Amino acid sequence: MGAELERIMELMPEIIQAFGETIYMIGIALVIALIIGLPLGIILFITDKGLFLENVLIKSVLGFVVNIIRSVPFIILMVAITPFTTFVVGSSIGPTAASVALSVAAIPFFARIVETSLREIDKGVIEAAIAVGATPWMIIKDVLIPEAKSSIIQGVTLTVISLVAYSAMAGFVGGGGIGDLAIRFGYYRYDNTIMIVTVVILIALVQVFQWIGDRLSKTVDKS
Repeated sequence: MGAELERIMELMPEIIQAFGETIYMIGIALVIALIIGLPLGIILFITDKGLFLENVLIKSVLGFVVNIIRSVPFIILMVAITPFTTFVVGSSIGPTAASVALSVAAIPFFARIVETSLREIDKGVIEAAIAVGATPWMIIKDVLIPEAKSSIIQGVTLTVISLVAYSAMAGFVGGGGIGDLAIRFGYYRYDNTIMIVTVVILIALVQVFQWIGDRLSKTVDKS
């Protein structure tokens, strides 16, 4: 036990750095997913059949693109968009480069969650807003988002947890973070102590994010 603890303390600077890189990657990807994924999910919903901005072409094209990206395993996606990553950040390795792939994976994932959340809204509420002359923007801002905010927050939580798992996989291709630490020390050097530490850190991250998400969702739902 003493040797394991000594080993952990020896690598503590690298563990802290890896933890910081993981939070950095997840933070960038989450922000981009919110900025792009939320509007995308709303568009996927309001352009569906029977909705106030019905548009079969837009719905079909966006839905097709979203489904394609979501169907590609993350590790393959990272490799496939390497040229795009290099173009955007000037490198294909490191936490910043990994955050590009994480963002690309998170956007369609979150968009579908938003779309599903909006489908839970009573259609009568939307019809009532249309009946009183509300514009599409007013319906989105004053009806759709407020009605679905609790579910959307839960969707954000699911997205963050997925990003934690994706960020760990990014270590396989030099993405940095906890996954990279687990590969370099836990896998290549057969260091079970570091492997266990990285797993514990990832589990703790998921638990913390889930707790925060649940609390926020319940708070918003009561308001």
